[in-house]
Order: sequence, then C-alpha cells, then structure tokens
Amino acid sequence: MLISHHTGNNRIDHYFLLHPSGSCGQIVMTQNPESVTASPGDTVTMYCKASSSLYYSGNSKNLLAWYQQKPGEPPQLLIYYADSRQTGTPARFSGSGSGTDFALTITGILTEDAAVYSCQQGRSGYHSDTDNGTHHGAEILN
Repeated sequence: MLISHHTGNNRIDHYFLLHPSGSCGQIVMTQNPESVTASPGDTVTMYCKASSSLYYSGNSKNLLAWYQQKPGEPPQLLIYYADSRQTGTPARFSGSGSGTDFALTITGILTEDAAVYSCQQGRSGYHSDTDNGTHHGAEILN
C-alpha cells in the first residue's frame, strides 16, 4: 500500500501504516492499529501483542525488543527488555508492557523518525518472517 504525505496550511502530515503480524518460532507477534496519522510534535503509540507470555523468570524480564529500520539501512535496536532504551536511543522513544501486551511510544515525533518499527520476541536479534522474507512492523512514511 502506498501512503503519501501532503502539505496544507503549513502542516506536514505523516502517515503510519502497521503491518498486522509476524511470527518468530511458535510465538506470533501482532501489531496494531492498522494505521495511525500524526503530525510532527504529536505523540504516537504502537501496540504489540504476543500469542504467549514473553516474561522470562530467569532474569525477571520481558523478552521483547523494538526495532527501527530506515530505507536502505539495517534495523536498529531501540528498546530491549520491553522498556530499556538501547544506548543512543533518543528519550522520545519509550517502551512499556509486560507478559503479552506491549507498546512503543514516540513523544514529540520528528520527521527523521520516518521508518519501519517492529516488535520482536527476544532481547535483540532481528529476523525476517520465515514464510515470505518480509519484516513486519509500523511503517512511518513522510
């Protein structure tokens, strides 16, 4: 799906397209809503649900990571253990949630945040969907 931007009344609108789901082994990850529209400075929240709990009692952490992938670049780890920012991740990005329900919030979104955002099972280690080789996530276009 092609989602474009438009400029009107000195306002730039950014469109958010979320691909519905991805899988990692036996656990299915589902992101929603399907689409969100926001403007620079807005707060945007993306949700991720796992088909079973990602809580690991061995370290009392949730094994959920969020990634950002910009066009032509490899995915970058933003958040690990559901709510811990990777070194270099701006403070406007925050993760929350536990068990099966998680969220990534971007507070005061910037134009440079245009990218694909994906939740993945595990602390880190981005992978592709094994069925079709595509990444699933929230696509932010500008």
